[in-house]
Amino acid sequence: MGLNLAQKIIKEHLISGEMKAGTEISIRIDQTLTQDSTGTMAYLQFEAMGIPRVKTKKSVAYIDHNTLQAGFENADDHKYIQTVTSKHGIYFSRPGNGICHQVHLERFGVPGMTLLGSDSHTPTGGGIGMLAIGAGGLDVAVAMGGGPYYMMMPKVCRVVLKGALKPWVTAKDVILEVLRIMSVKGGVGKIIEYAGEGVKTLTVPERATITNMGAELGATTSIFPSDEVTKEFLKAQGRESDWIELKADEDAQYDEELVIDLDKLEPLAAQPHSPDNVAKVKDIGKIKVDQVAIGSCTNSSYMDMMKVAAVLKGKTVHPNVSLVIAPGSRQVLTMLAKNGALADMVAAGARILESACGPCIGMGQAPATDAVSLRTFNRNFEGRSGTKSAKVYLVSPETAAASAITGVLTDPRELGEAPKVDMPEKFIADDSMVLAPAPEGADVEVVRGPNIKPFPINKALTDRVEGKALIKVGDNITTDHIMPSNAKLLPFRSNVPYLAEFCLTPCDPDFPKRAKENAGGFIIGGSNYGQGSSREHAALAPLQLGIKGVIAKSFARIHMANLINSGIIPMTFENEADYDDIDMEDELLIENARDQIKAGSSLVVRNVTKGKDIKVNVSLSERQVEIILAGGLINYTKQQSE
Repeated sequence: MGLNLAQKIIKEHLISGEMKAGTEISIRIDQTLTQDSTGTMAYLQFEAMGIPRVKTKKSVAYIDHNTLQAGFENADDHKYIQTVTSKHGIYFSRPGNGICHQVHLERFGVPGMTLLGSDSHTPTGGGIGMLAIGAGGLDVAVAMGGGPYYMMMPKVCRVVLKGALKPWVTAKDVILEVLRIMSVKGGVGKIIEYAGEGVKTLTVPERATITNMGAELGATTSIFPSDEVTKEFLKAQGRESDWIELKADEDAQYDEELVIDLDKLEPLAAQPHSPDNVAKVKDIGKIKVDQVAIGSCTNSSYMDMMKVAAVLKGKTVHPNVSLVIAPGSRQVLTMLAKNGALADMVAAGARILESACGPCIGMGQAPATDAVSLRTFNRNFEGRSGTKSAKVYLVSPETAAASAITGVLTDPRELGEAPKVDMPEKFIADDSMVLAPAPEGADVEVVRGPNIKPFPINKALTDRVEGKALIKVGDNITTDHIMPSNAKLLPFRSNVPYLAEFCLTPCDPDFPKRAKENAGGFIIGGSNYGQGSSREHAALAPLQLGIKGVIAKSFARIHMANLINSGIIPMTFENEADYDDIDMEDELLIENARDQIKAGSSLVVRNVTKGKDIKVNVSLSERQVEIILAGGLINYTKQQSE
């Protein structure tokens, strides 16, 4: 029996386990990436392991998130990251060099390699045939130290692309259609592998848009084959020697299959407040638009920017619209400046932002009260933009540019002939903003600012785990809810005690106070709890507040892993109806917790207040059981090395 593409790469990197869906495997990691929002914590954790030098083929630290410097905190963290990476053998991409996923695709990604990143959109690398996975910072720190990455072997879902996209229909519309069909939790436990004749019609930047936003499916990762299109892209980047051909065997087996007819797609938009709330642009209608934001790791490539510039050329942004554009990398910005496209954008009335994540993560450009904001980003969760009352729609760059001109949501097909943009034969390659680490053994002073505080470390699990149900939340609670990430809080990513004061406050402003008054307790959640970003702060902040366990209907993959790494027990209701039987401040008790967790996947939680036993599932591998018993991955790792 032949292997599919994902299985081929996993087999090549397999350290332990069998490629049987739902069982734990571990794989060797070739490359890692971090960004400054998660990177500070990842490097603090790496330092705590006492390993002098990274053991990957290449590790890169990017500065792209915390680039608004309203105080000393961000600049201090950047100096810490620059010095700690230099000391330990990690390359440093300076502020202004671009968004991590865009730059890594351009300059460092290699087909067939594994990439682990402390950012949920790391699967962007699947656009060139990498097995690229987002994870919490602690998992990335372990990988940098040469340790394997553990995960449950995913199912592999083949998405067959038929035909070719019509003019004005884009890669963004492809992934929005997949989201419409599969939903934001439809990819959990799966790798999405793209195949079919339609693949060869898509450029690498288009493929990267699709794999990038596969994170919104909850998928482990998404991947395209590495073919002649990939080769031409790498050749244009001056990296043809990195290319290898990668494709599934003819008789490869898949767990699921989905067929998308590219010929039949139309311009789509994800409506507030979820990436899977998808409808045709023409059906939504000509709603008034107040803001348009173009960029992010999803849609900030040279090709995207050139199409936007072509739409805007010779026109003027509608007087009621604020248009902001953020090219994804210094390479993209330089090429736009040299060929005149940047001037066309500016002449049309666009405001040019730096090459960084910016408004996608709530770092500036918050919309007005009750505003409609069209964004080429990947998430439109309520309040993520920085304005709780704003209505955010996710659209393609072409739809965004067309709407910026008209002032209303506009199907770009109304503009007439679509602009034709060709992939350049040669990109401008200048890596001078990427600093190589100091030679091994060099004396490098690691600079730590006053905002860097010790991160919480759990204690070994006790036999008796008890506490109140401190909060009860519904379905699809995101990491933005659990640990808000905005322009005011992002500078404190290295200060967990401060961040904990804001934990779950979008759901209940009194949660941190209640948690501290009760010396911790439990969180009760609905389906897909913890969807969204990879930020392990959504586990560290609850740990700081004494959270002992989370009982939910289901979990998002990365957040569940982060809870385990922090020694917080992730439990799912055996009978979802039991969710209704737990009220706020009910006293919960797990007796003989250590023996129960050792015994298997089922646990009994006693609702002391109601006098009722609740059966929950704890889906842990043998290794994860030991991590929970030890009180988290750091404690477990220390025990293993003793």
